[in-house]
Amino acid sequence: MIFDILTLFPRMFAGPLGESIVGKAAERGMIQVRVHNIRDYAAGKHQITDDRPFGGGEGMVMKPEPIMRAVDQLKAEEPRPWVVLLSPQGKLFQQETAWKFSAMPRLVLICGRYEGVDERVAAYAVDEELSIGDYILSGGELAAMVVIDAVTRLIPGVLGNAASVRVETFSEVALEFPQYTRPQEFRGHKVPAVLLSGNHRKIREWRRGQALFRTKLRRPDLFARLRLSADDLKFLQTAENQSAQPADEMDCADG
Repeated sequence: MIFDILTLFPRMFAGPLGESIVGKAAERGMIQVRVHNIRDYAAGKHQITDDRPFGGGEGMVMKPEPIMRAVDQLKAEEPRPWVVLLSPQGKLFQQETAWKFSAMPRLVLICGRYEGVDERVAAYAVDEELSIGDYILSGGELAAMVVIDAVTRLIPGVLGNAASVRVETFSEVALEFPQYTRPQEFRGHKVPAVLLSGNHRKIREWRRGQALFRTKLRRPDLFARLRLSADDLKFLQTAENQSAQPADEMDCADG
């Protein structure tokens, strides 16, 4: 898969995208990240990419010409890319969107700056606008990195265990269950006994119940979207009951 990034700050991407899963995927040839400086597509000696907003107001607005020239050039290449503008006005980026993108051959990510991008870019040059959350960033660069990371790990072969991708947080709407590792006891806090029992059925039930309980407690908006089976309701009730027990009783509840 090819990621084309349009940005005024290309050096921001070298470090983060050269490490970990994304960096390894690039080394193995599973993805290609191409960073394009929007200034290279600006006309004139000074390569101006922004100007004052019509109608007045604070700040500067990114001009349409350089961005559209860059998009036109990238669209002329094969395979044709899906073009995304990272924008606070876009729909919220979610796991289902990451899955959709992971099946595409090319993705162009446009990183806005300043007070925003000329509206004609959104109206005539892109396929989709995306936001990664309801907060303010200095530009779209960090948002583009989030999208690339989320999409790359879903590409077949990037992660060794494909099954683990499917059960992670947000793959099934519910949050992920609590995770523990060694030591079994740390500063007086013990790993839940059920995880040490070797009873795989009970472990699955405990994890499902904890995932549902955590989602209900922390993300009621996600919980409202769940379709719970009779078993789910039973596992959730067990988790809720366990949460009301003292810690020492919970440690031995399934022992």
